[in-house]
Amino acid sequence: MAEKNWHAGSTVLIAVQAVVCLGAAITPARAYALSEQFAPSAYLDGLDPSLVWEGLIGGIVVCSLLAAVALWIHSALRRAKRSQLRRNAFVSSAMNNLNQGVMMTDAQRSIIFCNDRYLEIYGLSRSDLWANMNGYDILELRRKRGVIGGVSNDDFYEKAASPNGLITELPDGRAIMVKHFVLPNGGSVTTHLDVSEQRRLSRQLASTKQFLESVLDNVPGCVAAKTIEDGRYIFANSAYERFWGFSRDHAVGKNARELFPLATAASIEAADRSALVAPAGQYRNEFEVELGGTRRMVASIRIVVRNESNRPEFLLLLFEDITDRRSLSQELESTKKFLELVVDNIPVALIVEQVKDGRYLLANRSAETILNRRREEATGLTASDIFNPKEAKLIIARDEAAIKKRGMVTEEHPISTKDGLRLFLTRRATVLNDAGEPQYLIKTHEDVTDRRQTESRMAHMAYHDGLTDLPNRAAFLQALTQMIEACEGTDEEFAVLCIDLDGLKEVNDVFGHALGDKLLVEVAQRLQDAARGGVVARLSGDEFGLIIDGKQPDAGLALAQQLGDAIAQEFQIDGRAVRAGVTTGMSIFPHNGADGASLLANAGAALFRAKQKSRGTISLYQPEMDQQIRDRRVLHQDLSKAIKNGELSLAFQPQGIARHSVAESEIIGFEALARWAHPVRGQVSPAEFIPIAEESGLIVEMGEWILRQACREAASWPKPLQVAVNLSPAQFMHGDLVGLVHSILLETGLAPGRLELEITEGVLIEDFDRGLALLRRLKALGVRISMDDFGSGYSSLSYLQAFPFDKIKIDRAFIMNLGRNPQSAAIVCAVIDLGHGLEMSIIAEGVETVEQLTFLAKEGCDGVQGYLLGKPLPIGQYAGLVGRTEAMELALKTG
Repeated sequence: MAEKNWHAGSTVLIAVQAVVCLGAAITPARAYALSEQFAPSAYLDGLDPSLVWEGLIGGIVVCSLLAAVALWIHSALRRAKRSQLRRNAFVSSAMNNLNQGVMMTDAQRSIIFCNDRYLEIYGLSRSDLWANMNGYDILELRRKRGVIGGVSNDDFYEKAASPNGLITELPDGRAIMVKHFVLPNGGSVTTHLDVSEQRRLSRQLASTKQFLESVLDNVPGCVAAKTIEDGRYIFANSAYERFWGFSRDHAVGKNARELFPLATAASIEAADRSALVAPAGQYRNEFEVELGGTRRMVASIRIVVRNESNRPEFLLLLFEDITDRRSLSQELESTKKFLELVVDNIPVALIVEQVKDGRYLLANRSAETILNRRREEATGLTASDIFNPKEAKLIIARDEAAIKKRGMVTEEHPISTKDGLRLFLTRRATVLNDAGEPQYLIKTHEDVTDRRQTESRMAHMAYHDGLTDLPNRAAFLQALTQMIEACEGTDEEFAVLCIDLDGLKEVNDVFGHALGDKLLVEVAQRLQDAARGGVVARLSGDEFGLIIDGKQPDAGLALAQQLGDAIAQEFQIDGRAVRAGVTTGMSIFPHNGADGASLLANAGAALFRAKQKSRGTISLYQPEMDQQIRDRRVLHQDLSKAIKNGELSLAFQPQGIARHSVAESEIIGFEALARWAHPVRGQVSPAEFIPIAEESGLIVEMGEWILRQACREAASWPKPLQVAVNLSPAQFMHGDLVGLVHSILLETGLAPGRLELEITEGVLIEDFDRGLALLRRLKALGVRISMDDFGSGYSSLSYLQAFPFDKIKIDRAFIMNLGRNPQSAAIVCAVIDLGHGLEMSIIAEGVETVEQLTFLAKEGCDGVQGYLLGKPLPIGQYAGLVGRTEAMELALKTG
């Protein structure tokens, strides 16, 4: 704007100057032409007329020149003013980009400048300030906002003007350094710098330094440090002071020649030079020093400390007086104590054993847990002296095997401690003497009890149902495979029973899911009792599987009848009488299938026929039941048309941060879920059409449509929330998945960081190396990768180790049982701890109660998803959450 005004002003001035000059040029001629009429004889009677006109013309010229000069000066002043404005704008911009707040006042303390950083530090805005506001006014404004601390206005300026400035503590924990400078003209400049991080680091550094100095001060050996550049001492501990008889303050800043006699200084300098050229950066030697008129022998270790550029910077000295120690045993004991100082803080138990007699020579403080005694008491003892006979025999045998191998041996074994039997990871390494014979055995022991217990729980979780603790589908299929292998080549038969629990939905609807879960636990127990040792598994929500051997079909039918009778008996749960029933389908090996999948599928087909016939019945598989397969084929054909006919749609279920209440659980994203509105059947459950799509390969085409629609929808949200999309293992096996994701992101304009791709372990089970490579390429695009349904399948820990998932989703089967099953709570806590240990966030699926939400928030779960936050619905139902107004939503619907 200033530039525009400047150009306009210049144009006007030039025009004025032109007119003046033109007038100056025309005036003489005009005057001359009128001279005949303008020569009043009465007034100029005595003057020469030509002289009068020349004077008049000269005056006019001078006036024109003065006017031009005045105009030029005015123009120059305006240019200077504009230049000053530009300089002020530049200075203002620079000041607003400083990392510290700046406020300037004039001599009357009125605020003349306040940069953006000042307002940001104290949570103020430009609208909070008013004209002619002074320094005291803004202090009062900050006091009302609670961002000034307990200091008066006068004290504020007095302390801020001191050389050290004033540090104010804000309510959010930040520390602000304020410095006030009074200018010669009476004005002032006050700077405000956020020094929170510097103060934290300063305190941490001071604490660390004090701790290290305290540790070194209590080390009985003499410890000192010096710079390599000039050999001047920079540190000495209390033992060093006692040995030399002077204080560390006297030593610090001086070199050896300034502290010791010439011969002693020469020996010290020679040892320093040897340490600098030592290949390992360490140098041990013994030499004599002069001390109080006597000569003492010291044993020293010099360690070269290098800087970040790997250049020698400091020399660490450790030495002790060995004058009075001449025998080998005395030297060994002293060396052991000296080494204890070095190894005492190793985070694992360390034990050194003498090979020739098995006696312990050294043990650090961590080893006291294993030895069940103080380390000093263990010195000189053997394993037989310390451990019980059974453990001692095992330890000695393993020690001898490691010595014989003469290499590193690693194994795990239990050891009795004061806390009970603990599992330790033990590493044994043999040290040889100069003759190449074993001399010492070094053993380290790491307590891995908790780690192995967690892994055991995870392994159990992979093959067991979280609610009933029965084997899950994966374990059931393994058991089927083992039974088939055992019966092949024999006349043995066995039956596979698929049992559907009747009435569970009604129980859930009437009494709630909590009581329904308890019913499932009771049903599982009755099934196990009635099965008499047969394999019982929970295959899905209300479906169980059993394996029973014996003469078939009689044995299977008899058991099915017994199971029906057992379940038909009334349940008493939480003081309520609950009734249920079962419907059973059965297949027989080898007549109805030669593999586990076929047997289970045919038992399921028989169950489907039984449920169609009548609830509570038992159906034996018959070949004509293949009609069900034909029905699935029809559904498959309809599904292939549904994609082309636009019958599919997306529902979105919100995901939120785990807090203690729904109101506190901020929504951070949505999961996109496919829905199918069949023109004849109506809404088809995803549980029906997704498996068909997986089996037929339609999931690849469907998955592309879902991904594109979800990204397009999310890109239209005013709020940049996350959108999660499930990927099928089939999508990893067919086509260029990475290229597809990349092209869809470019097409829809969705930021890669907002897209989260959810996979199941099936992606890695099918082809581990290929799946892992594709996941890495997808992550390189910037999208987030999460492990879905963790705990429902194999849930191998190797997958989490092989790929850095961004998120782990705990399967709803474990969440629904929180608060009623301690095992489920323990498993959920273990998964949360495991994920956080791997720097992965955790989200829990199927959260339906406030109690579940509170438990997850307390245990540190990062996110939640479930009916408690919201059901899967069209995104229009969540317009407010994604930042859309009703008007925007209507515009989107009408196009």
